[in-house]
Amino acid sequence: MISSVIVYGLVNSVILTLIAIGFSLTFGISGVANFAYGGFYLFSGYLTWMLLNYLGLPFALAIVITVVVVGILGFLTYWVILLRVRGIVLSEVIATFALGVGMLEFFRWKGFVTYEFTLPFFIKGSIEIAGVPLDYQRLLIIGIGLAMIVFLYIFIHHTRIGLSFRGIAQNERTAISLGIESDWTAALSLALGSAMAAIAAIAILPLGIISINVGYDVLLIAVAVGIIGGLESVPGILVGSFILGYAQVITGMYIAPEWMMVVYLVAIVLVLAIKPSGIFGKFKELEERV
Repeated sequence: MISSVIVYGLVNSVILTLIAIGFSLTFGISGVANFAYGGFYLFSGYLTWMLLNYLGLPFALAIVITVVVVGILGFLTYWVILLRVRGIVLSEVIATFALGVGMLEFFRWKGFVTYEFTLPFFIKGSIEIAGVPLDYQRLLIIGIGLAMIVFLYIFIHHTRIGLSFRGIAQNERTAISLGIESDWTAALSLALGSAMAAIAAIAILPLGIISINVGYDVLLIAVAVGIIGGLESVPGILVGSFILGYAQVITGMYIAPEWMMVVYLVAIVLVLAIKPSGIFGKFKELEERV
């Protein structure tokens, strides 16, 4: 039982990291909480499915097209919607949330609600680790999660765009005075975050069916992980993912599976009551603002 908790807790934690990292990246750079994130995630799954089943494209090509298209969608979302309400936090939340819900409910209206909507496994088969059976898809998810973290570190620290991301995130006014374009940087951050949501969707959705409710669940997961670790902190996202990932597995194994989603809500309430900025958050606490 202990080995099952360790192995499945690790897999679950990496899955949560994949889901939340794109949401956190966009917020950490531009300060925009992209509440259309669940819609982009689900759209990625359906688009890949349509490219495979309607156009008969190879899986690898369908993946590339989906990631590029969703990245462009995120980029256009900033220029078409968010640019007009930038800086008005409530309007940003309402605008992106409305876009996300509209995308999800559009697919429901079009009848994308049956069990036929599934994505193929990258690699079929399974292996035993410490006596625990684990399929290759979950092992691949762990590899993708590690690769994404390494890519982000290299991109943020060793590319011009990445350095402009860091500049805007640290001090937007100073970055602007040095010639960094704030709107373009924010749009690129939204594009990158959306593309990462697509990668997460394509890797994770083969584990089950593509369901409309998954979009809402993904948004809840991204927000919960961000609140626990600190929305603008990548290390915080990792820590928050592992806390929630293992808490979920322990709850499912020792209490009941139906309580696993409650873990997110309980975690959000507790963290907001104790440390609103999250474990690694940089926002000022209440006593520092008064």
